[in-house]
Amino acid sequence: MGVLEAGGSLVPGLSGRLAPRPRERNVAAVDTPVMLRAARLDDADAIRQIYNAEVTTSTVTFDITPRTLDEQRRYLADRSGAHAAIVATDAGEVVGYGALSPWRSKAAYSTSVEDSVYVHRAHQGRGIGKALLVELTDVATAHGFHAVFARIVGGHEASIRLHEALGFEIVGTEREVGRKFGRWLDVVVMELLLGPEAPADMAP
Repeated sequence: MGVLEAGGSLVPGLSGRLAPRPRERNVAAVDTPVMLRAARLDDADAIRQIYNAEVTTSTVTFDITPRTLDEQRRYLADRSGAHAAIVATDAGEVVGYGALSPWRSKAAYSTSVEDSVYVHRAHQGRGIGKALLVELTDVATAHGFHAVFARIVGGHEASIRLHEALGFEIVGTEREVGRKFGRWLDVVVMELLLGPEAPADMAP
């Protein structure tokens, strides 16, 4: 749900298309060499630990039960090809990840996706979250998606500003749709339109 970590400047060199799978590449703008590559099943435990830290201590995700390793593996297995998952690694360690998920299950929504980005707390503020989000929008564009959505918990201004910096616009707010840690939570919905009208064979 949205992006957890903001910071750093727009990473040059991340505008290339990566279909069908992201290739490993260096993120030059980060303070030490960080690589972006396609997520693998053997990344599941590292990704799970990053995610579960937010499940148990923050409202950036509305999950309230930590993921098991099997659940995380299924999550990754469901994200290949167009609905990609990518990781950022530093010296071989997974320090962040991002993914594209279907926006809705009905067929007419198939040209839209939702982004998710999470960065290990020890590595926030290095521009990794922004690099991952740029990469996800490139992947979405290369696969022909028309719209990328982000659903961000109300009050998470860093994530909202990050999305705005990449061209996302706020298109609505869902009022008090979640409850966690004894609080009612809003969700800010943001959208980025990527390309031209859908081709004829994708039109309803």
